[in-house]
Amino acid sequence: MTVRSVILGTGSALPAQRVSNAELAERVDTSDEWIVERTGIRFRHLAGPDETTGTLAADAARAALESAGIEASSIDLIVLATATPDQTFPATATRVQNALGILDCVAFDVAAVCSGFLYAVQVADSMLRAGVHRRALVIGAETFSRLLDWEDRTTCVLFGDGAGAIVLEAQNTEGEAPQGILSTKLHADGRYNDLLYVDGGVSTTGTVGKLRMKGREVFRHAVTNLASVMHESLAMAGLGPSDVDWVVPHQANARILDATARKLDLAPEKVIVTVDRHANTSAASVPLALDTAVRDGRIQRGDLLVLEAMGGGFTWGAAVIRF
Repeated sequence: MTVRSVILGTGSALPAQRVSNAELAERVDTSDEWIVERTGIRFRHLAGPDETTGTLAADAARAALESAGIEASSIDLIVLATATPDQTFPATATRVQNALGILDCVAFDVAAVCSGFLYAVQVADSMLRAGVHRRALVIGAETFSRLLDWEDRTTCVLFGDGAGAIVLEAQNTEGEAPQGILSTKLHADGRYNDLLYVDGGVSTTGTVGKLRMKGREVFRHAVTNLASVMHESLAMAGLGPSDVDWVVPHQANARILDATARKLDLAPEKVIVTVDRHANTSAASVPLALDTAVRDGRIQRGDLLVLEAMGGGFTWGAAVIRF
């Protein structure tokens, strides 16, 4: 038998305030037509004064626990991916732990921006398969609106806030099509820092800073890197694109999603798209899209999924999962 990390449940949470492109155009020099044509985005959710990365993460975690049909007390590991923590320290994961009433478990954050959830998945998977832990909450959560320069229409229209979560359990699996995480592959290349970054930090400016991006360069790297890492992760699992039932990608831009699908020769119908409803929610976007497709019935038990994302810095990765 082989120990694998199996998804027991999924969950997500969005801020109460939903903002359309038309509403955004009232405060930014843009239009619904301009945004839709270039990105596919129609709406985004923005966190209110009482909503934080931690509160959204906790709500998503509760939904995932309910979906899994288990109690929070059975969780012994929380890995939370975010670039927008509630505090510099402690980790936002500990705030989620407290909100869920878990008295003692390992809880920490990981930071890999938009690919953070894939990094968190691999970290949790490794710890579960090592036998150190049995059940994990893996969360991607962001309040990216607090990093945006609302005078820069090329970036502020792209992002939104939200959270998504999964419950993983270490199980002994066997058979021809065992459930669980079959492979993960991660990359990073710090040479591209200046293409997508935040111009602030604790040890540099002492400020939070604002997001800066060179969109065309990011687009080019994203399409190439995402197609490549998906091939890598499938090869590691002994599979190919024709075996894939669903691709659950980072929801950055509809054109990136289309171009990546073409590079893999995948039918567009196999790609889960939620960017029109949520915009780019960074580390939250993959688990948000996954939960959406599970709850609307598209993703079924036994389906083969490829999750993928790329973030600033650059970081990128993919995971092959039998749901």
